[in-house]
Amino acid sequence: MQKYTAEELVPHSGNMSLLDEVVSVDEEQLLAKLRVRDDGIFSRNGRVPAYVGIEYMAQSIAAFSGYHAKERGKEVRLGFLLGTRKFVSNVESYRCGDELTIEVQRLLQAENGMATFECVIKGHSIEQSARLNVYQPDNVEQYLKGRN
Repeated sequence: MQKYTAEELVPHSGNMSLLDEVVSVDEEQLLAKLRVRDDGIFSRNGRVPAYVGIEYMAQSIAAFSGYHAKERGKEVRLGFLLGTRKFVSNVESYRCGDELTIEVQRLLQAENGMATFECVIKGHSIEQSARLNVYQPDNVEQYLKGRN
């Protein structure tokens, strides 16, 4: 595996870039890590709501896509979270400083850019899971203008 930073793989910047490290990636899955930050837009009184885990999962999927794009010599492209199913969490919020691992596994990928991933977040006394549906159009600008 060629090593890339999370920032090189995910088209987010500043305080919206939430992943700290991509640990491993293969053809069907990715494992990432992060420390829940107190300086982000989601933190309040030393805590971050558990539903932000969906964004952690989505950014891990973006890193998966970014990695495979770079390996093919292509640019990292923007994608869209279409929906979340079966989100289960044993916590209502994270403590700032919590260390999390995020595993995303591709379940299916259509040629039109639609994909489904099974996602799991684990940390000390933290377990979350969800299935995310995502879409990555060939031409983001045309898609946003409604021409795709």
